[in-house]
Amino acid sequence: MNKKFALNKRIFNKRNFRISLVLIGFIVILFNDTFGKIEGFVEFLLLYFITLIVTILHWLFVSIKYLINLKNEKAKTEIMHLQSQVNPHFFFNMLNNLYGLVDKDSEKAKKLILKLSDMMRYSIYEGQKEQVTLQQEIDFIHTYIELHKMRYHKEIAIQVDVDIEDENLQIMPLLFIILVENAFKHGVEVLRNNAFVNIVITSKKNDVTLKIENNFDVEEKSEKGIGLDNLTRRLALVYPKKHNFTSSIDKDIYTSILTLKL
Repeated sequence: MNKKFALNKRIFNKRNFRISLVLIGFIVILFNDTFGKIEGFVEFLLLYFITLIVTILHWLFVSIKYLINLKNEKAKTEIMHLQSQVNPHFFFNMLNNLYGLVDKDSEKAKKLILKLSDMMRYSIYEGQKEQVTLQQEIDFIHTYIELHKMRYHKEIAIQVDVDIEDENLQIMPLLFIILVENAFKHGVEVLRNNAFVNIVITSKKNDVTLKIENNFDVEEKSEKGIGLDNLTRRLALVYPKKHNFTSSIDKDIYTSILTLKL
């Protein structure tokens, strides 16, 4: 109660001070001829205008700081919302697979549950942080791929090449997985035979590049999901003018390349 009273008192005093400055200004303007004859009026006027300018500058500084903080908080809220959208498609599919495996192959179901729990733990805890290490993101991708290998009953060729100088580079979590998941969703899951995904992750100094190639069925119509829109928005919020994302199609091969300047 005392803190609230003290805060209200400070606000009241500041408001009264500003009102007083305005009133003094009006009085000076209205009775300028009268006050001009008083000794020391010029010095008072100089002090008044200095105080007025300082007060205005302070008000502008506080207002701009408030708007910047408000904008940052809004951006953080949007980023957290976008991060919470990552991986729902994958988790739903995995739960369906687990349901079918419980009676058929309980040992395999147990392994899947352990792997899935690791992924969910990472998504919930590490995924809500502003940054994680590059190595943590790479490990998360490896876990994702291992789960896919366990759930499929068909031959798929998956190759992951990693060449990084500093595994402790800080990066936004759950960023690369969107492109990896996109490659599996529109390639491996649709193709019956000869499906492949090639992933290359490289880093040099503060530049990190993720390149993914996957084949797909050109006759299969794929609906646009929220994944790439999610990725584009997060890149704009967190890495403005510090990223480059391109995608291309050559016959039945889709290639996406993402480069970040950390």
